[in-house]
Amino acid sequence: MKKTVHISVTLSVLGILLFSCSTKKDSFINRNFHSVTTKYNVLFNGNVAFEEGRDALMNSYIDNYWEVLPVERMEVLDELTIPGKGGRNPNFKKAEEKAVKAIQKHSMEIDGRQRNSQMDEAYLLLGKARYFDQRFIPALEAFNYTLSEYPDSDKINQTRIWREKTHLRLENEEFAIVNLKKIIRFEKLDDQEYADANAVLGQAYINLKHKDSAVQVMKRAASSTEIKEEKGRYNYIIGQLFNELGHKDSANIAFDKVIELNRKSPRVYMINAHIEKAKNFDLENGDKEVFLEMLNDLAEDRENRPFLDRIYRQLATYHLANDSLELAESYFQQSIRKATTDKFLKALDYENIAALRFDEANYKDAGSYYDSTLLNLKKNTRKFRRIEKKKANLEDVIAYEDVAQKNDSILKLVNSSEAERTVYFQTYIDELKAAEEAKKELEEQQSFVANEFASSRNSGPKTGSNDEFYFYNQTTVAYGKNEFRKRWGDRALEDNWRLFDKNTITKTAIATNNEAGSDDAKDIYSVAFYTDKIPTDEKIIDSIGTERNFAYYQLGLIYKEKFKEYELAASRLEQLLQNNPEEKLILPSKYNLYKIYILLEQSNNADKYKNDIINNHGDSRYAQILKNPQDVIASDENSPESLYAKTYKKFANEQYEEALVDSDKYILQFTGEEIAPKFEMLKAILIARLDGCVAYKEALNYVALNYPNDEEGKRAQEIITSSLPKLTKKAFINDDKAKNFKIIYTFEKNEIEAMEALEKTIAQAFEDRGYNSLTISRDVYNRSQQFVIIHGFKSKPTALAFENTLKTGPAYLVEKENVILSSENYQTVQIHKNLDEVK
Repeated sequence: MKKTVHISVTLSVLGILLFSCSTKKDSFINRNFHSVTTKYNVLFNGNVAFEEGRDALMNSYIDNYWEVLPVERMEVLDELTIPGKGGRNPNFKKAEEKAVKAIQKHSMEIDGRQRNSQMDEAYLLLGKARYFDQRFIPALEAFNYTLSEYPDSDKINQTRIWREKTHLRLENEEFAIVNLKKIIRFEKLDDQEYADANAVLGQAYINLKHKDSAVQVMKRAASSTEIKEEKGRYNYIIGQLFNELGHKDSANIAFDKVIELNRKSPRVYMINAHIEKAKNFDLENGDKEVFLEMLNDLAEDRENRPFLDRIYRQLATYHLANDSLELAESYFQQSIRKATTDKFLKALDYENIAALRFDEANYKDAGSYYDSTLLNLKKNTRKFRRIEKKKANLEDVIAYEDVAQKNDSILKLVNSSEAERTVYFQTYIDELKAAEEAKKELEEQQSFVANEFASSRNSGPKTGSNDEFYFYNQTTVAYGKNEFRKRWGDRALEDNWRLFDKNTITKTAIATNNEAGSDDAKDIYSVAFYTDKIPTDEKIIDSIGTERNFAYYQLGLIYKEKFKEYELAASRLEQLLQNNPEEKLILPSKYNLYKIYILLEQSNNADKYKNDIINNHGDSRYAQILKNPQDVIASDENSPESLYAKTYKKFANEQYEEALVDSDKYILQFTGEEIAPKFEMLKAILIARLDGCVAYKEALNYVALNYPNDEEGKRAQEIITSSLPKLTKKAFINDDKAKNFKIIYTFEKNEIEAMEALEKTIAQAFEDRGYNSLTISRDVYNRSQQFVIIHGFKSKPTALAFENTLKTGPAYLVEKENVILSSENYQTVQIHKNLDEVK
């Protein structure tokens, strides 16, 4: 009996459950069963996965505090997700699957009406999961479906806001702004929804660079939200926007609100708010002691260790502004050491140290720090290009300073007496020996201490292990030292010894590389070893002086034009004039010194050089400029630009030799002026046209070597590196592969009448035979020969047939020798001037 009752009850319950599982029956039990199952089973698990995924996404996002923060912490990646392969985060995939499961298995669409009250939340979850999975079009579809099918849902406002967030991700800012304004104005929103709508609207205005509007709506968002993380972030964004608008006081008020939240919002907002306030500090009128104490307190607080890179940088900029350069550099170095993920911060620190090195005239170190700056910047950004250009200019400075210093030293030795040379090198040798002795003593002391320590360690109680720490093994230590020297040389004990291009210690390196008993080691302790290397040939000495003078001249121009370091520029040009330079450098150096002293407001020095130019170089263009600047400006016909245009016009008209003569003349006339390298480059092109590839390369090398800082010099170097190797190929292509041919007649350039007669005959043949597609031209080949060319033949047989017509036709009878070439092979002939090889 009991068994029968138990079976009956079980069957009844199963029957009820099976009946209630139906999504087609609109009954109280069915509706509640599917609603409860959807909410507390499927959607609950889906929402848990969604929250875990969103938390992971937000925690992995690294904010860039050098720019206005985005309202939402999510990095949008460029790569696309392949449909069917899942998304980037498995939690969002799981959330989407749960939402889809809820829709597929528990939707109760009966008679055009949804009977399961949880379906709107399922579609909202589906859209949100797709949104954070960065599949914005499918997300938008889910939100739009929710809005159209469930207009009475209690989640409708949230869905509207999420839809506009999606529009922002799809860069439809204007459309989103219109919709968000309608939501805020006409819909009944609770406080958090109101905050969310205003925050999204603020992001839309930020995207469009409407900062004033963004500030207003972000204020509403910050005051409405109850989530402390959002309150801190929104106020920080408001402060950033005010800073960009130039309203520092308003910005500081916003940052104070962030600071007041203290531990209620993430500490990173509070620290960066302190940093931004510090940037706004008025160094002239503010209380420096209080300000410095605040920064030091931030640095000493143990909780702020993760943010020491930014704190140290702010301390460095404060000391830099107060001309405490050593303290500033020390803090910049500490900031670099503490920075881990913020590469832009490192770049700024390295750039500041590079500027300090440059101001100290320590150009090599400055160049190294600029290298490190570039390594930490994104390529193809404006800042990267600016630093790269500065580094390139600095390389020129380093190279020329090295040449000037080295050649000055050589010439000083050349002009010194034997006794002076002996004293100089003997002093150097004594220093070398002293350094070697000091090194030996240090090594002996270190070895003694290590042995004593090892002995005391070995005499102590045994630990039962035979292993020995490598530092106490003298063989291992000696091997390690030797390997280090092989790879790095002898390095000074200092920070960043490996990161930068540090020079090895010259004197000890010399001793290391020469064994004590070798002949080379003996030589370096002999005065004759050095004096024998001093040049005696007058030609070599003259070339050293010429190279030195050119380096001083280039340094003067670089410091003046590129770096605006007018005092440095003046010192280099003044030194040049004392070195008895070549005639072509004297006048432009004096004129540049005149301009520099005008800029430095040193009228006495400026007048000295002005009078010098007028009295001693009265016929020069510089003197004319100084006497009558307005008249020179007015006479455009003889301006450098006008003369260059005339010369270039001759080049365009194939008057190559005339243009070459003019280029030579104007290069001498305008030496030292900005137009000179342009004439040099034009000259190189003219030489290429007249003399071919080999001569072109030599001319380009001259431009690259003599004008390395000008655009023309850099362009010449680029052509030598990238284009010339392609032009050096002399091989001719097979005629079968060509589709355009020419008939070429060669004349001496003075055979003008013969060329005109042939051209007239060919023109007559065109008219008689109806060859409308053929053309005729006269081209320069080299300095002594020109071509008359017939163009337009599609094949070699067609060219041969026309050539035969000219030879045998009674009206023509052209007996002049010719060559038939494809267009490609003709180009090769013009580049290499090797027509004789073709013949």
